[in-house]
Amino acid sequence: MNETIDLIRSKDPTFQQEVEAESGQNISNCYQCGNCTAGCPAALDYDMMPNQVMRGIQLGLRDKVLGSQAIYMCLSCSTCSLRCPNSIDIAGVMETLRHMARRTNKVGVKRVEKFWLSFLDTVRAFGRSYEIGTMALYMLRSLRFWTDVDLAPKALMKQKLGLKPHVIPSKESVEAVGRIFKRYQERAKREGVRP
Repeated sequence: MNETIDLIRSKDPTFQQEVEAESGQNISNCYQCGNCTAGCPAALDYDMMPNQVMRGIQLGLRDKVLGSQAIYMCLSCSTCSLRCPNSIDIAGVMETLRHMARRTNKVGVKRVEKFWLSFLDTVRAFGRSYEIGTMALYMLRSLRFWTDVDLAPKALMKQKLGLKPHVIPSKESVEAVGRIFKRYQERAKREGVRP
C-alpha cells in the first residue's frame, strides 16, 4: 500500500541530527540498498521496513518513525547491522529510536513496553532477570492473564523457569545494579522524562 507524505508539513530538520548524536551512527551514509530489510527475520511484522525507518530519519519524519511499530518489533539481532555495506549499526539506531519514543510518550506497541518494564523491575529487585516474576508483572500490567499459560508447565518440567529468583553470590553485585538504576532515574528526572 502506497502512502503519500506531506514532507513540507511533516519534516523535522533536527531529527536526523538528534538520532545521529544519540546513536553515534552516520545515517546519511544509508543509500537504501535494502540489505537490512532483506535479512531482517522480523520484517514481516513491521509497519515500516528497516530501510524505510532509515529513510524516514533522513527525511525528518519524527512522528512517523517514533510512532511506528517497527522500532518495537525489532529483535535487536543485529542481522541488519552485519549486512549493512556502510557499517551502520541499524539495530543500535532502532534501540535509540525506542528510547526517544519512550521519552516523548510515542510508544507504538504498549505490550512491548509493559514487558520491558516488567523485566527491568525484576532486574532492579534481584540484580538479574527473574523469569516467573517478569511473567507475573507483565500479566498484571497488560491484563493478559492467560497468555502463554499453556507453556508454563512444559517450561517448569524442563527447568527453564525457576520458582525462586537466581541468587547472586555477592551483595556488591546487587548494589552495583541498584546504582545503575539510580543513575538512570536521576538522568531521566533531569531530562524531564518518565524513568
